[in-house]
Amino acid sequence: MATIPEAATPPRPRPDLALRLLRLTTYLVLGFVAFVVLLPFIWTLLTSFKLETDIVQYPPELFPRSLTLEHYSDIWHRIPYARLLLNTLIFAGGVTIVSLIFDSLTAYALARLEFPGRDVLFLAILVTMMLPFQVTLIPLFSLLTQLDWINTHQGLIVPRATNAFGIFFLRQFFISIPRDLEDAARVDGASEFRIYRQIVMPLALPALLTLGLFHFMYNWNDLLWPLIVTTDTSMQTLPAGLALFMGEHVVEYGLLMAGSILALLPMIVMFLLVQRKFVEGIATTGIK
Repeated sequence: MATIPEAATPPRPRPDLALRLLRLTTYLVLGFVAFVVLLPFIWTLLTSFKLETDIVQYPPELFPRSLTLEHYSDIWHRIPYARLLLNTLIFAGGVTIVSLIFDSLTAYALARLEFPGRDVLFLAILVTMMLPFQVTLIPLFSLLTQLDWINTHQGLIVPRATNAFGIFFLRQFFISIPRDLEDAARVDGASEFRIYRQIVMPLALPALLTLGLFHFMYNWNDLLWPLIVTTDTSMQTLPAGLALFMGEHVVEYGLLMAGSILALLPMIVMFLLVQRKFVEGIATTGIK
């Protein structure tokens, strides 16, 4: 009796071919998303090299017809750019250093020390994160006026000396540190401040660098607070100085874009320096 041959089954794709297709698709999607995210920065960079007539043309073009560096040279003469850069560095760097000290001290106390009302105090700190900055802006300005701190570096830095987000961020990290290290240090006679300084802080380096980058980036780009506290051009920061190019009727886009690119360079350098610790700090805290 003749047997009916079975239907031939189509060959299955090889696993390595399917994996390659999956990787290719993933890279294409990620590349497209990265292009969409970076498009404003690419536009800013290319616009800073355009002539003013090319910037305002319609329809707009992404690539410049002819390259020019006049915006990068003019910006140093139109505004005291070096002074503004120094003021921004003092403001953002000072706030970052002071905030890391106070935030870490407060977070260590809330995470490791037992005292009455600790949880209530932590809850009150979290509540301040929900208050808009505009609510405290007028009282702060009035207080700084009475202290004669307008147009001063301490007027810029002291009101930003601590941050509720920073306290919460570091507290989550300190909770994850094993208590055995502290108990061993206490047995050896170490004080609480010595435990904080020699044991906890070195272990918290990734979290400190991550929080420091957040603080530095936020204050480097801040416009409203320096614009309110400083009325003298010699004390203004970069965002406030670049706002001078946006008039009521005319906006000097070329100078504005060139200044923005120059202001962005320190942030890029700082992120590249702490990139690995930044990812580690995010992964080891409560923000995941």
